[in-house]
Amino acid sequence: MIPRLPRSQRFIRIFLFGLCLLNFSHTARSQTRYDLVISGGRVIDPESGLDTVRNIAVNNGRVVAISSHSLRGRDVIDANGLVVAPGFIDLHQHSQTDEAYRCKVLDGVTTALEMEEGVPDIDQFYAAREGKALINFGATAGHEFMRSRALGLTGGSQQSAHDAATRPLSGDELEKLRDAIEHGLHRGALGVGIVMAYTPGATPSEVLEMFRSAAKFKGAPVYIHVRNLDEPQYWLETDEVISDSLVTGAPVQVVHANSSYQEDSPKFFAMVEAARKRGVDITTEAYPYDASMIGIEAAPEGWEKWPDDKFKEMIWAATGEPLTRETFTKYRETGGLIIVPHKTLTEDVLREIITNPLTMIASDGILKNGVGHPRVAGTYSRVLGRYVREQKALTLIEALRKMTLMPAQRVEGRVPEMKRKGRIAVGSDADITIFNPDTVIDRATYQDPSKPSAGISYVLVNGVIVVAGGNLRSNVFPGKGVRGSVN
Repeated sequence: MIPRLPRSQRFIRIFLFGLCLLNFSHTARSQTRYDLVISGGRVIDPESGLDTVRNIAVNNGRVVAISSHSLRGRDVIDANGLVVAPGFIDLHQHSQTDEAYRCKVLDGVTTALEMEEGVPDIDQFYAAREGKALINFGATAGHEFMRSRALGLTGGSQQSAHDAATRPLSGDELEKLRDAIEHGLHRGALGVGIVMAYTPGATPSEVLEMFRSAAKFKGAPVYIHVRNLDEPQYWLETDEVISDSLVTGAPVQVVHANSSYQEDSPKFFAMVEAARKRGVDITTEAYPYDASMIGIEAAPEGWEKWPDDKFKEMIWAATGEPLTRETFTKYRETGGLIIVPHKTLTEDVLREIITNPLTMIASDGILKNGVGHPRVAGTYSRVLGRYVREQKALTLIEALRKMTLMPAQRVEGRVPEMKRKGRIAVGSDADITIFNPDTVIDRATYQDPSKPSAGISYVLVNGVIVVAGGNLRSNVFPGKGVRGSVN
């Protein structure tokens, strides 16, 4: 018979054995060689609340270890003194081009989606970018485009564009539109994009049918631009959007609370909060600028009767010149982008909108051949530099939540894979933005809208370094399509 050791000795042996196992585990981990290690950065994960110095290991495009111990990597990024955050996710990026992607990634954006306006052909959109994109991309089915097709108006003339936007649909045309939207959703569209302000011919019943179509596809939201602020039925249309979501069950995101609601934003936020308490899945977004950008050809009927002073408030984006009645008329013949300041969107009002807990950050980015709005290149760094560091209106983790976790959660009902984005955790996609919290700031202006932000040191997209030392790397295209299931 083997003698039984006293209890104290058994405890000591078990303790020593456990210590050996821990030491072996640490030794094995420290000797493992990973694809990439991010060393010594302040790691912030908005989902778990992690905010401390850690080392991160990346293999095959995923985060595989987060440790306070040293890790070995084939490549190492020294992140000492820098913040290591999930890559920023922009749900409202119109320009889906190489030019725009370069601006986005230098602002820390790793995923840019065209959700408001959408696209006319989902298959074509994704096929054109697979294997050729710097960052992740995706889009909704575009109501405006498919409405034109349903009306048989696909020509490029101003008259056909006017008719496509203002004509009500017949029963047969509405059925064609609904079929087109649902075909796009079957092909993986992220939801339905509706710009009600630019399609005044769309009746409430037509918009409701778009919500019904989205509701047939699990988690597919409607991204919607409400009617113009100066229209009498404005608040009725906001009520309509909430009611459509309640009736159909389709989630809804109301875009750019700043430019749509301006000084009336408290009333809007009260409506959203009340709706959410009653189970309506409604969210919103904003960009940190007090002027918007639209195509000059989108001016509403009756613009000829505007007072002279209204024209002078607008800027022709291509040259930066203030407009007059004469130049507005001239440029409207050819089309182009104009910058429109918001009279009632003061800095105090804008700050309240940006810091509201309901608001996520999205750029509404537009850039064409160097002409555009500075929000395409500076939105995220502007929030971090202006509202976090300078004004201390937001904590860093609050700002990052608005840029990463909240937009990921908005999409993940439709695309479950988005649960791996907007976070830094073992198993998450290695979409990572590393920045200097003491220097990060936007530098893009209305005269130079594509000027890169400062303080964005490194950016990884699916584990591939695309920005190193603040400089864009060439000939790397790790971006992947964010897409719903295709059938």
